[in-house]
Amino acid sequence: MGIGREVFGDALPVAERYAAFLADAGVERGLIGPREVDRLWERHLINCAVVSEAVPADAHVVDIGSGAGLPGIVLAIVRPDLRITLLEPLLRRTTFLEECVRLLDLPNVEVRRARAEEVVTEFAVDVATARAVAPLERLAKWALPLLRPDGELLALKGERARAELDEAEPVLKRLGARSAELLQVGRGMVDPPTTLVRVVAGRGEVVGRRQRAPRRARGSRKRSS
Repeated sequence: MGIGREVFGDALPVAERYAAFLADAGVERGLIGPREVDRLWERHLINCAVVSEAVPADAHVVDIGSGAGLPGIVLAIVRPDLRITLLEPLLRRTTFLEECVRLLDLPNVEVRRARAEEVVTEFAVDVATARAVAPLERLAKWALPLLRPDGELLALKGERARAELDEAEPVLKRLGARSAELLQVGRGMVDPPTTLVRVVAGRGEVVGRRQRAPRRARGSRKRSS
């Protein structure tokens, strides 16, 4: 709990209420396994909270396949400057998430029942997050079309992070990604540190989204002498 206090600061009581809700309703409804209760803080809450190190200030974040709210709910607790959309297609999970938002009084969170491909024309967010949702090559197809130019996908990954990144390279190129790399966050707070795959969206057209590079303003073209 010493690390929890360091990570969450004044928001620790809110994180504690969330942990208690996960250990109770989360287990009862099958969103968290019973064996995870004893390691909720290190394996789940703190593991997700340290992702905030990689999220810019005042960002709009969409959490794809939010499930029990990891990492979306945790990011909303630790970073009230963020605007979080929890994107989840299953009714029982969105019901759970809506209950979390009310219980924790999180005004910066919206719950949306939908798949990423169903809202592709509605979103242009700064950051997309995902945890244990799908392999990177599939996740990128869902996430990158939701990003604004230069927006970032932050995917929490485990031991296969490097392999997934290598396997997804052709897909990332086809989607117009500008760069992709591995990051580790939470050093000294979680062991091992949380591994992220960070993919930066390009400025041009993204496959699957009506998004093009901004046109040059009228009159800005140099005239030939």
